[in-house]
Amino acid sequence: MAILDMFRKKSPENKNSSGNGVLNESDMRRYSRHIMLQEVGKAGQEKIKKAKVLIIGAGGLGSPAALYLAAAGIGTLGIADFDNVEESNLQRQILHSANDIGKSKLDSAKEKISALNPSVGVKIHNNKIDSKNIIENIKNYDIIIDGTDNLPAKYLINDACILLGKPWIYGSVFRFEGRASVFNCSNGPCYRCLSPEIPPRESIQSCAEAGVLGVLPGVMGTIQATEALKMVLEIGETLSGRLLVYDALAVKFTELKINRNNDCPVCGDSRTTIKLEDYDQQCNGKNWNNEVGSDEISVHHLKEMLDRKEDFLLVDVRERQESEICRIEGAKLAPLSDMLYGNLEFFNNLDKNRLIALHCKSGTRSLHAMELLKTKGFTNLKNVSGGIDEWAEKIDNNMPKY
Repeated sequence: MAILDMFRKKSPENKNSSGNGVLNESDMRRYSRHIMLQEVGKAGQEKIKKAKVLIIGAGGLGSPAALYLAAAGIGTLGIADFDNVEESNLQRQILHSANDIGKSKLDSAKEKISALNPSVGVKIHNNKIDSKNIIENIKNYDIIIDGTDNLPAKYLINDACILLGKPWIYGSVFRFEGRASVFNCSNGPCYRCLSPEIPPRESIQSCAEAGVLGVLPGVMGTIQATEALKMVLEIGETLSGRLLVYDALAVKFTELKINRNNDCPVCGDSRTTIKLEDYDQQCNGKNWNNEVGSDEISVHHLKEMLDRKEDFLLVDVRERQESEICRIEGAKLAPLSDMLYGNLEFFNNLDKNRLIALHCKSGTRSLHAMELLKTKGFTNLKNVSGGIDEWAEKIDNNMPKY
């Protein structure tokens, strides 16, 4: 039985697909370079025209994946996103342009995809994927492509795809490194076979906090699109059971084997009922949503403290190059990276009982710095929830965002 036929049988809605797979004269011309390939041919292009692929995230990874799948003639291309285009997106998110700033990413994506290939059926899903809507979002698609930039979403996508029997194509980018794999395909491993539990929030930096080379998502998103087409055409060898790691600085690809874990709680032989959870609400006891806790203060509280000229020290734990983009007046710079290398010179002569408020870009690194300083005997520490991102959004609208 064909791979995609197997998945379509689980989704009756696919029978009513608008992409009937019949190629017209224009299609024969447009896709002639595909049809010339013995491994594709006319029958293969008809498979592509029937296929339904959902891309979750119209950002750095989703942009090249969407454009190349549209150019290839995918019959139905779904795009799920909930964000608007920001200026800082344009360095890598090639679906969008300067004229799209402030516009919905979905509107921008649909416009570009339709302009590239009007015959592709574009379906937009204007929501943030969560445990309540993910089944409805993905159930009518053959293949799911992960274009997200956060770990909680990847765990949710994995579990939902296991539940529905959908293969999904993983991708991630960080600084100069990209990763890709295929999960839940042909009895292969799932994401939890690679990483069983989501790590604590303070141990992970996003590309928004650490930076990313603009062309890197282009490489990885194109690999994801390639995997999708191979799966539709049933040719070649997919990345199922393999993690592809790309080092852009060394121009080097490394491959790591991923074995299916027979004891995996969601895909193993003795798996239990899968319960979908919003892991951004609860991750190993750590909060991924920057809600204010007992050791945290809001940006509004910080503003009041600054306005009242209270006796406290505001410490920025971002990198020096980040502080050159924007800074909160009065903040002292002490990069977390220096602290992790044992350089605590900035804190050596400070009163360990003095009130110190720590901030970074979004609240993750400053939380890590707070935990580190607690081990050094500091007793009066506060993490600024949401970091300088939230400060720019709620306090100083003129501050550059990045």
